[in-house]
Amino acid sequence: MPCLRRAGNNGAVTSPHPRLGCMTEYNNALPDDADSFNPAASSLAGQVDRAVMDELLSIRSSIDNIDATLVFLLAERFKATQKVGVLKATHKLPAGDPGREAAQIARLRRLAEDAHLDPAFAEKFLNFIISEVIRHHEAIAEDHQISSQQA
Repeated sequence: MPCLRRAGNNGAVTSPHPRLGCMTEYNNALPDDADSFNPAASSLAGQVDRAVMDELLSIRSSIDNIDATLVFLLAERFKATQKVGVLKATHKLPAGDPGREAAQIARLRRLAEDAHLDPAFAEKFLNFIISEVIRHHEAIAEDHQISSQQA
């Protein structure tokens, strides 16, 4: 997993949809300024052997990189689903697609099993994402309908 750090703080902030909140897009990764995040923060500091603490911080560094990657991947996913929402609104399609959602859940459960991840957890995670996407699609459809009525 590559380290997601960058020099400077030149991330661009965009808001593709006024009611869905602000999605942040960074060209490289997280800002390097000391106030943003302390990777050595721990309530265990000073209470554990230094070698153990160093190993713990090393493992946590990998976890931090994975978490950052997850955030960026979710942002990319939501950019794509925003486009789907606009397409659905334009053609008056329903916000949800139960057949697609069921197929995706089954697929993700299989992938989770192959990856030795709890399939129930993977399903809960995808259900959360799907519910958020549907909420976004409903807001886009509502805004599209309002815009159409005003035109």
